Amino acid sequence: MRSVPSAWLRDLAGAWVFYSVLPGWPWPAPRFVRIARFAPWIGAVIGGLTAAVWLLLSALNWQPAAIAPVALAFGLWLTGGLHLDGLMDTADGLAAGNDRCLEAMDDSRVGASGAQALVIVLLLQFSALVQLGGLAPVALVTSAFFARVSPLWAMGRFRYLRRDGTAAFHRSNWCGWREGLPTLLLVVVTALLLFWLQPERLADFAGGVLLGTLSALLPAEWLGRHLGGHTGDSYGATLMVCETLTLLGSALLAPVLLAAA
Repeated sequence: MRSVPSAWLRDLAGAWVFYSVLPGWPWPAPRFVRIARFAPWIGAVIGGLTAAVWLLLSALNWQPAAIAPVALAFGLWLTGGLHLDGLMDTADGLAAGNDRCLEAMDDSRVGASGAQALVIVLLLQFSALVQLGGLAPVALVTSAFFARVSPLWAMGRFRYLRRDGTAAFHRSNWCGWREGLPTLLLVVVTALLLFWLQPERLADFAGGVLLGTLSALLPAEWLGRHLGGHTGDSYGATLMVCETLTLLGSALLAPVLLAAA
């Protein structure tokens, strides 16, 4: 007879289903309550799978310029395009102005600003991945992880703007900053493993954590102040912007890391 699963394990199973298109677990039954705290964990899995695709195609002698679109498409497929949709809706809302912002974000039709945001983000991510080359797999995992820290900051810092919004349950189930403990635990465990395996890379790891943290906090803070709060769409927008900033920052730092290796 199976034991009764703990609430956190059921929330982790719920996060797996909610944040990805990956098959659900056979056990335990998912619970969709405090799933946001595990979003960075799911991001690490998504980033890891995308990195695996990059490494596989590299082994087949594909060039970075050919691998990057495949990796981006695969990553978007794994999330069901959930966050990219939020980015486009948020861009349309910002373009509509304060009076019609929420109305425009709620419109299922994509406007010119949303289409531009889509193109800009994908081009910037493509460019960063090509520049990163052999470092792209690490950057894919890092960016996917920290991108999902950004909505956590938005949830903790700002009110939710839609009373009946589909993402309102994230904010209503928020239990304070302890929601960030699973994320902190994963960072600490990774640091300890790195210290054991490659202690000479700890400075690089610390720099990556700093880059990812700033990329996560700044978009969520700016957008929350500009809108007076957040919605499910803006959660997705902060995620996509953070992911892009982390990849770009990694690409800018890549020459320094390679020189120090």
